[in-house]
Amino acid sequence: MSGEIFVYGTLCHAPLLAVVLGREARPAAAWVAGAVVRAGPCAALVSGEGRVAGKLLVGLTPAEVERVAYYAAVLGQGVVLCRAETDAGQCDAVLYTCGSGDGAWQFDLWAERFGAIAVATARDVMALQGQVPAAQVARRYGQMLVRGAARVRSADAGPVTLRRSQRAGDVAVAASVTPYAHFFAVEEQDLSFRRFDGSMGPTVNRAAFVMGDAVTVLPYDPVRDRVLLVEQFRAGPHMRGAVECWSLEAIAGRVDPGETPEEAARREAVEEAGLELGAMEYVAGYYPSPGAVTEYLYSYVALADLPDGAAGVFGVEGEAEDIRGHLVGFARFMELVASGEVDNAPLMLTALWLQRERGRLRQG
Repeated sequence: MSGEIFVYGTLCHAPLLAVVLGREARPAAAWVAGAVVRAGPCAALVSGEGRVAGKLLVGLTPAEVERVAYYAAVLGQGVVLCRAETDAGQCDAVLYTCGSGDGAWQFDLWAERFGAIAVATARDVMALQGQVPAAQVARRYGQMLVRGAARVRSADAGPVTLRRSQRAGDVAVAASVTPYAHFFAVEEQDLSFRRFDGSMGPTVNRAAFVMGDAVTVLPYDPVRDRVLLVEQFRAGPHMRGAVECWSLEAIAGRVDPGETPEEAARREAVEEAGLELGAMEYVAGYYPSPGAVTEYLYSYVALADLPDGAAGVFGVEGEAEDIRGHLVGFARFMELVASGEVDNAPLMLTALWLQRERGRLRQG
């Protein structure tokens, strides 16, 4: 394949291009006539009355060409021959594009909201080149974006007043493999970490269940002094062998790439309970099981109008969700927590927060 590749859209983002190529690049400015860029699953170049600005990669090594081809295949992009224009003249090149798109493509808006996520996800994608076929990676690319977004959020360090402050070199990874990757993934590493005496410990094997960040939100009506709980079947208790596999919970869901935890909470409230939420109160951010699970939760209480009849059966049709709502008075809610019928940590933690803050919310 030609060593000249015309890139446009997302690959004009220099940090992303550097990850895909495996090095920083200094591409020449270039244009392709008779085309426009449309928004889609990825930026799509389609025929039209226009002149698309991009970058021309020249002098690529065969290995670098393969890297670009692998990344494009993961994104579901196909090869197209084109005639690229540069200040030095015209040349034949290839480009990668995906299907069709609709709506205008705006690079600045994409870079602001998705750029860092795309870079973090590209690092995970390119680490799989030569190990996992592109078609297999493509099937879970959406979930990889969720993890990429979690990586970006995790860069905001929490307070360090008692625990040790991590420095460069405190954790050394000797090897990393992903023996299972589907909707979730299992990642296994051989690593060593710094001991409290300052020395590096021996290399040990550790595995983690890889999940994206999630959000929980408990709707609370301070006038009627009641909450809305949701009930649904859960695979975790079932696979543990529990007798009761239907769980009482707060509304919950994954934080999608490009949205904030609060935006995710409001979206999930519509999907799982048909509710438009009012003011949001932040409860906590935490790892529910840091020993072996990467998931990080953001929990909220949201003020809501919960009249009689507000509860029903909801769920996203294409996701096999069957979710029943319950309107529960505060006193009864705390009885459910005390008895153990509420037996999941996010809702228990939120209940204790609401117990502490309930007076303030009712006065407000």
